[in-house]
Amino acid sequence: MSNELTDNGAPGDGPTTDEPTNDGPANNEPASGEETPGSGLAPLTGRQRLLAGLWPPRVTRAQLIVAVLLFGLGLGLAIQVASNSDDSALRGARQEDLVRILDELDNRTQRLGEEKQSLEAQRTELETSSDQAEEARKQTLEKEQQLGILAGTVAAQGPGITLTVNDASGAVEPDMLLDAIQELRAAGAEAIEVNSVRVVADTHFSGTGGDIQVDGKRVQAPYRFKVIGKPQDLEPALNIPGGVVQTLEKEQATAVVSRSEKIIVDALRPARRPDYARSSP
Repeated sequence: MSNELTDNGAPGDGPTTDEPTNDGPANNEPASGEETPGSGLAPLTGRQRLLAGLWPPRVTRAQLIVAVLLFGLGLGLAIQVASNSDDSALRGARQEDLVRILDELDNRTQRLGEEKQSLEAQRTELETSSDQAEEARKQTLEKEQQLGILAGTVAAQGPGITLTVNDASGAVEPDMLLDAIQELRAAGAEAIEVNSVRVVADTHFSGTGGDIQVDGKRVQAPYRFKVIGKPQDLEPALNIPGGVVQTLEKEQATAVVSRSEKIIVDALRPARRPDYARSSP
């Protein structure tokens, strides 16, 4: 009788051996990073294991979303800090200067409120007047006078201030005088005259220090501004920290502001008919 096994476990042609499967490393193989006797490899340090775990990075979608949100939050904080730094000039101002700036803002708000009430009153008069045509003509004449003052074609008088700028060294530049005009307009100036030149919406300053032209007319120091408006608003606007007066004093010029109950602005501009613009019905 033969001693061989069949394919189903019976004795075969020769002895069989147990072969390792491919499901994992053999039991006698060392794990990664472990030193084996006679292998000559140094064990991995803690830092090397940490780097091996971090690189290459494995970023999930949730981690990417969190990173984007953190970046947006940091950018918003940076912008907020930058905007807060713009108020450094106000932080360094004295208490009385801050009070004066606040009063100026309150005065501007009050002027706008009064103008709104005036317009509403005019509308009410037009709606309730028995003779609406006559009321409309009356308001048209009043508006014509107001626009004439703003356009410089009509003389004006009223309370206001006088600003006198002395410039012995010729250091005052045209843009400094323009800054003074802008500050006065922002404070509610209704009519301005500089050395017998009427200042209107399209007035421009040119030239250099000591040789300044206003609308093409040469003016010389001292520069005298006659301004009609509320003196309690106009004078503080020129004396705010870093304002017109301080800027002129830095240039070795002197600026004197005086209030008056009656300022006359009688320098006139010729009335010009527009070439193309016409009133709309």
